[in-house]
This record gives sequence, structure tokens and C-alpha cells, in this order.
Amino acid sequence: METARVKIAIRCNLCGEKFVLRGRRDKDRIDTGFKQCLCNNVDDFDIQELAL
Repeated sequence: METARVKIAIRCNLCGEKFVLRGRRDKDRIDTGFKQCLCNNVDDFDIQELAL
């Protein structure tokens, strides 16, 4: 069975940089491959799911 594709908007709370990524939903987790912001922030983000 194939996992569902989703579109995610990520905004860094430290520098304000915005990223829009596509990923795959796997049960209750979404995997986009996103690791850290350009400012080296790894855990302070606003994450919003968008319509695909």
C-alpha cells in the first residue's frame, strides 16, 4: 500500500525563513527529509499542512 502525499509549510521561529515541502504521511508522522534551517535551528518551527 502506498503512503499519502502531503504538502507542508515550515516557518523557522528564529530567523523567519519559510520552506514549502512535499512529503509522505506514514501513520501519524510526515517525512519530508527536512533536518534544519539555514540558521542551524533544528527544533523551533511552526509546521502547517497545506492542501496538495
